[in-house]
Amino acid sequence: MAEVIGKVGPFTPRSAAGGTHFDALVRSIVYQQLSGKAAATIHGRVRALFSEDTPLPPQIFATEHDVLRSAGLSNQKASYLRNLAEHTLNGSLPIESLHELGDEAIIEALTQVKGIGRWSAQMFLMFRLGRLNVLPDLDLGVQKGIQVAYRMRKLPKPQKVLETGAKWAPYRTVGAWYMWRVLELPPGSFAGPRPR
Repeated sequence: MAEVIGKVGPFTPRSAAGGTHFDALVRSIVYQQLSGKAAATIHGRVRALFSEDTPLPPQIFATEHDVLRSAGLSNQKASYLRNLAEHTLNGSLPIESLHELGDEAIIEALTQVKGIGRWSAQMFLMFRLGRLNVLPDLDLGVQKGIQVAYRMRKLPKPQKVLETGAKWAPYRTVGAWYMWRVLELPPGSFAGPRPR
């Protein structure tokens, strides 16, 4: 890891603290599997459906499926947004106090919502809440970064990612950030045998 830090430079964290947790989750669902520009356009259209800049859970829940679709959302994403609103309204997702829970409790709460899997919940922990000890073992970028930095022949499976990242605790988020940055370095930056 010392070699990685030396080549990448200092850790520069970023978290999105603006808006509400609900806004952040709406954005996360809209942006899934889309390029940034297309996702931003659709997200803007979704927000424009409502009088306020940031739609509230009761507003989304009360909005007809076809109206949400008219903003450019897929069938699935429109249903995911309504499911998020439903869980928020019935109290099964404690949206206002999520930040008070532990990491695993947050993941458990978020993954009950359709369209929010473990990876999305981990991204919420890292980039919304700024939690420092999260390791997204399913993230392809982290897997590839570990393969490059640790000079592995094969892409590491999630279990190997967890084993490698265990040494980074209690700053596994920082380790993951460095693995993403490794992929931005020129090819061959980590050529040769692994240093001892």
